[in-house]
Amino acid sequence: MIHVVDASNISKYAGEIEAVWRLRHQVFVEEMGWRDLDRPDGREIDQFDTSATVHLLAIDNGQVIGYSRLVPTLGPHLMSEVFPHACEGEVPRGPQIWEWTRQAVARSHRARGTSRLVTVRLLAGIVEWGMAHGVTSVTTLMPMSYLGPFLDAHFRVVPLGLPLEIDGKRTLAGQAHFDARTLRRLGEMRGDTTPVLVNRSAAALVA
Repeated sequence: MIHVVDASNISKYAGEIEAVWRLRHQVFVEEMGWRDLDRPDGREIDQFDTSATVHLLAIDNGQVIGYSRLVPTLGPHLMSEVFPHACEGEVPRGPQIWEWTRQAVARSHRARGTSRLVTVRLLAGIVEWGMAHGVTSVTTLMPMSYLGPFLDAHFRVVPLGLPLEIDGKRTLAGQAHFDARTLRRLGEMRGDTTPVLVNRSAAALVA
């Protein structure tokens, strides 16, 4: 299941959020080589992890196996502060637009086909959360290899600029619009149309 963690309930997820920081360090620093993010304590946290941030955690048997981050575009976020040059025009902002970053899947769930299922569940969580909160699109910097899978999941991706070389990968700044059709397609892709989001206050501590 996918757990939504924000300022209202983060105290209930202290252990899981600690696991998130370490998962992010493992994926983005140790594996992908983003040395600017390296910290001696092995926890990857940046200036966009604020009380306004929404964290989506894929949890299986009490373990964090996947993660995505949503940041409101009305405030500072990665595209506006670090990569504005990736957009040919203004960086899209608005209450209905959030930024999606820090997508990660734990090593333990990267067997053939498993990583994709975790990612699809996280995307379904983003769409479910977005539709419940008046959010209709996410901005993101995506490797070009992500474009096809995004379109297959029925996100309507609008390029915000030309592809750039970032950390050795051709990367596109895009705005991915979604609606109920996207959610239905993600349900088809995971073979289950039931909601993926869970509320810890109404569920067992493991999901």
